[in-house]
Amino acid sequence: MLALRRLPNPRLTGLGSGLFAAAVMLVLGGLDQLLFDGSPIVYGLLFLPVSALTALWVRPADLVTAPIAVPIAFAVGLVPIAGGAGGFGSRLMAVVTALAVHAGWLYGGTLVAGVIATVRKVRLMARRRAAQAAAHAAARRAARRGTPDPVE
Repeated sequence: MLALRRLPNPRLTGLGSGLFAAAVMLVLGGLDQLLFDGSPIVYGLLFLPVSALTALWVRPADLVTAPIAVPIAFAVGLVPIAGGAGGFGSRLMAVVTALAVHAGWLYGGTLVAGVIATVRKVRLMARRRAAQAAAHAAARRAARRGTPDPVE
């Protein structure tokens, strides 16, 4: 638990989280192509922690964007490792084929981001509800004593 507190805790906007995930996956796709000759297993394994970090680092107001940005980042990162003989059409068809063939990794990373975002949202709603209940309880206590409401 102490090790988790040492990690950076940035709060990215929805657009920022999408750009973060896309840039990191593009770099990791390029490194995968250079070091592992475009191994889909290595790429998929690297995609899972990027999905988790994206969902953890997006700000609470933009939690819904994490599961949306992650699949786009997966597709962006496939460009260096997908192959294609040359030209835009060939490269595009290679990316589409890679998306179809490696859909398991895509679904897995999206699921990771979705679960993390959902848990964060539920915890946020519970904290807000508890704060409201505490404020209402304080107001009731103050009303019973005949003193002004401390919340106002």
